[in-house]
Amino acid sequence: MCEMVPRGVETIVGGTLDPSFGPVTMFGLGGIYVETLKDVTFRAVPLTIYDAKKMVRGINAYPILLGVRGEKRKDIEGIVDVLLRVGKLMEKIEDISDVEINPLMVYEYGKGVKVVDVRILLKQKEENV
Repeated sequence: MCEMVPRGVETIVGGTLDPSFGPVTMFGLGGIYVETLKDVTFRAVPLTIYDAKKMVRGINAYPILLGVRGEKRKDIEGIVDVLLRVGKLMEKIEDISDVEINPLMVYEYGKGVKVVDVRILLKQKEENV
């Protein structure tokens, strides 16, 4: 049994090891939108709060998070918190190659965010042959 998750704005937060930059974090609209719109931002780790806020403001769909057509502003601070935590995870645990939270459901300001699905991949151990 799983808790029923209320509807919100679906976003994605991730982290990966880039061959050139090392650990990086990613943010964008989640669910089906990440695959179709590819509206995402990236930043190298370590992340500052300024970096995380800039990532959120950097997507084209940012006005949706501010509230459009009668919708209320979403909990952007909750997104920033999750971005900082994923960045810290990528920075501190070297065995992680990828993290993906999709969707991270975002609710009205003050009501937080909820991780619906998360995937963490570990680096493959090289075998000495």
